[in-house]
Amino acid sequence: MPTAKVLTAVAVRNASPREKPYKLSGGGGLYLEVQPTGAKYWRWKYRHAGKEKRIALGVYPQVSLEDARRRRDQQHALLRES
Repeated sequence: MPTAKVLTAVAVRNASPREKPYKLSGGGGLYLEVQPTGAKYWRWKYRHAGKEKRIALGVYPQVSLEDARRRRDQQHALLRES
């Protein structure tokens, strides 16, 4: 049975820019978007009322992987309450 890859702080730190933007999945809709300029943005993609939405959670390294996961969980809790 295949195991899911877990995003690590080392993988986030070592993510280098490419010619086009790309994403590193952090699980639960969380992902790191790496831009060609080298900028790294935390995003959370989710569905609400049948529509796909996404929220910006911060910029790496100001927001660490642990902080991004915590922010994702907080946003998820707020979404459940509404």
